[in-house]
Amino acid sequence: MSSVTGFFHSGITVRDMDVSLQFYRDGLGLEEQFDRLLDADYLRTVLALDFTAIRAVYLSIPGGGIVELLEYQGIERMPARSRPNDFGSGHLCLYVEGIAELASRLIAHGGVPRSAEPVTIMSGPNEGATSIYICDPDGYAVELFERSSA
Repeated sequence: MSSVTGFFHSGITVRDMDVSLQFYRDGLGLEEQFDRLLDADYLRTVLALDFTAIRAVYLSIPGGGIVELLEYQGIERMPARSRPNDFGSGHLCLYVEGIAELASRLIAHGGVPRSAEPVTIMSGPNEGATSIYICDPDGYAVELFERSSA
């Protein structure tokens, strides 16, 4: 029987890897696992794209999983900015501690918040938790989510 057996990674395409690493590695504090060029023919087949190479950086998420940053090379690229309500958009949500301090650090590393400050959730299953969406330097939304202390 077919089934999902776990979570491996979430991939985010970036314009400039070095700028994005300032946000994800230096701002969020995610640990870099590797930084390498991918140029295998199978990737061109799987993705149906004719690129020269992909610079890929894997960053580990505490507690499990990986954020995979991808910078395509040798192919035309266009921005895919969208609002959270636009279909086909996505976001990465991370459990955090010290949400206000982390949000400030991300803003200092090129992040753009959607709200002026973290917002306390007032009802539902996450009542008492705090959340903020911050867009990375390319406009991809990262949600910081601090669980309720109650």
